[in-house]
Amino acid sequence: MTAAVEITDLVVRYGPVEAVRGLSLTAAAGAVTAVLGPNGAGKTTSVETCEGYRRPASGVVRVLGLDPLADRARLHARVGVMLQAGGVAGGVTAAQVLSYAHGLYAQPVDVPSLADRLGIDLGARTPFRRLSGGQQQRVRLALALVGRPELVFLDEPTAGLDPQARHATWDLLRDLRSDGVSVVLTTHFMDEAELLADHVVIVDAGRVVTSGAPAELTAAGAGPGTLRFTAEPGLDLTTLSPRLPAGRHVTEDRPGWYVVDGEIGPDVLSLVTAWCAEQGVMPRDLLVGRRSLEDLFLELTGRELR
Repeated sequence: MTAAVEITDLVVRYGPVEAVRGLSLTAAAGAVTAVLGPNGAGKTTSVETCEGYRRPASGVVRVLGLDPLADRARLHARVGVMLQAGGVAGGVTAAQVLSYAHGLYAQPVDVPSLADRLGIDLGARTPFRRLSGGQQQRVRLALALVGRPELVFLDEPTAGLDPQARHATWDLLRDLRSDGVSVVLTTHFMDEAELLADHVVIVDAGRVVTSGAPAELTAAGAGPGTLRFTAEPGLDLTTLSPRLPAGRHVTEDRPGWYVVDGEIGPDVLSLVTAWCAEQGVMPRDLLVGRRSLEDLFLELTGRELR
């Protein structure tokens, strides 16, 4: 099966700045691929090149087997695009812009059904520019899907959404995958990527630093000798360390994130949870034998602000 997206040795420059430096990745057909990275890592530039908005300095990009620049007209009806911002005239209503987009495609999705799924009020007369950020996001997502695309690019699709809208979007993305639609999304929500993605690509400094299935990435390098949990920062670990069996060590990896290293069995797990109860705190996000995707992301890209 042809990959939905293939990027080989992509280089993109903005004047003297090399934003993407030899990046290569593949997004499988019919799967959800999440592209993660800090601000300025090059992920949005890479996706915009796939969408035909950026011309690469070098490298090869193929979208559904076609060149996104040379074959742009052939791809328009097959690819949906959701941008981070822009793309909608500020004075139109949601109903007007969705009705217009609906008329551009041969086999579009039913607009009222799509709007109802995303909580968009087609009867409202509020212009797009006066909608809340979350409402604007929902309209942009609907515009990306109304043409019934084979492949959809979603740039931060749940940014600014409330929890209800975020979960509705997740359900919609799962349904798209079940229908065979290929999805490439960028997100800063690690839980979102871990929950939805079949394949994760982490980008930093214009290059891919790692990729794989979420379960593979979080399991690698964190064997059965690791217990992780979160709680209030600054707990007095000197009261826990002496109680741990020999060969086990506890540290506060970063504020509120605790790691117990060494062989982890039911006795250690019971001891740690009992100690937390004595401290009057609830241990959260307990993980035995693997890291979270956020742990891996920070290990690879660092903790400094970008």
